[in-house]
Amino acid sequence: LIVLVKPAGMVVHPAPGHAGGTLVNALLAHCAGSLSGIGGVARPGIVHRLDREVSGVMVAAKHDRAHVGLAGQFSVHSVDRVYEAVVWGVPGLAAGSVDRPLGRHPTDRKRMAIVTRGGKRAVTHWRLLAAAGTRAARLEFRLETGRTHQIRVHLSHSGFPLFGDDKYGDFALNKQLEKAGLKRMFLHAAHLAFRHPLTDAPIELSAPLPDELAAFVAEVEQAEERDYG
Repeated sequence: LIVLVKPAGMVVHPAPGHAGGTLVNALLAHCAGSLSGIGGVARPGIVHRLDREVSGVMVAAKHDRAHVGLAGQFSVHSVDRVYEAVVWGVPGLAAGSVDRPLGRHPTDRKRMAIVTRGGKRAVTHWRLLAAAGTRAARLEFRLETGRTHQIRVHLSHSGFPLFGDDKYGDFALNKQLEKAGLKRMFLHAAHLAFRHPLTDAPIELSAPLPDELAAFVAEVEQAEERDYG
């Protein structure tokens, strides 16, 4: 296995418009040919992915046997994945779940949407970590399923769009963030837990918030203290 922390702005694997500078290119250079070939030329060793705008911890397979074992765990959703985010607005509950099916947007094929007929089951569990009055909240997410843009669509549908999300978020509010210095989406893959594919030993991986996100978390928490302290 190889463990890494993907920065925001990096695409995981080559695609139209992103032939170079991807995570796969970096892995090929770093591992010097020691990556699982199951993913093919475009996705060697890749068993899961993060959106380009998302930072956080990832694991890749250096050998085929490890690839099969890891991919199996992701396919049956036995991998514990925890994300952190800051959203506009504050939920009225301390925790909850969103269980709404996802599919391609009916008119914009580059976007996902809540699709009641023909959509794939998608379940997101969330927990409130901190609040800044009624303006913003820091949330933790655990995914029961792993659909494309799942957290982003579920949050937008629930009325709590992600800070900096230019696809599903609030354009005007995001412009305020850019002026304040946040030029990325506030979603971070903070934790991964799974079984080692060869030894079955429990593996837990964590990545702290990047500096630019940690600074905004501090502001959210300080705002809460000012409002309610």
